[in-house]
Amino acid sequence: MIVLASKSASRQAMLTAAGVAYEAEPADLDERALEARLNGASPAQVAIALAEAKALAVSAKRPGRIVLGSDSLVEVDGRRFDKPGSREEAADHLRCFSGRTMKLHSAAALAVDDDIVFRHGALARLRVRRLSDAFIEEYLDAEWPEVGYCVGVFRIEARGPQLFEGITGDQFTVLGMPLLEVLGALREEGVLTA
Repeated sequence: MIVLASKSASRQAMLTAAGVAYEAEPADLDERALEARLNGASPAQVAIALAEAKALAVSAKRPGRIVLGSDSLVEVDGRRFDKPGSREEAADHLRCFSGRTMKLHSAAALAVDDDIVFRHGALARLRVRRLSDAFIEEYLDAEWPEVGYCVGVFRIEARGPQLFEGITGDQFTVLGMPLLEVLGALREEGVLTA
């Protein structure tokens, strides 16, 4: 059984559906402080660094266990977006995304005894359609506060698809974790049968 260093419902659902036994223990980590120290790093590098930091933070408390850390971040026209802190900020993010392509960077890392044994980042491109103010309000009426916990202000497994004209990238990356690569790494570590 692995330890998932996350409280993300979508990451837990992916592992459950894939038949991976896990227990969840969210990492106690100041993500914004880590991002500030990574000033100048690309969004892909930041996502991987955050996934590694989460895995290592929990690994330090769980000797001998395989710990999975994961993170996602959104970039639009070179600007990085974090999870919205309020409904008003969520509406602002959606207005910024409107008519543009969102780059969703999802990363995962495995740690054992304070050592990173696997890391992988993946990219999905999501073309956001033009969003009217009326749609944004209706969308947030239905999806808030749940989308407040989601980078990109959407849950693809809920009303999120209404935001997009097209998506390039695998469904697991869009859900927030490069699952196929994680499963391969878990097979290499002997957690799953090869």
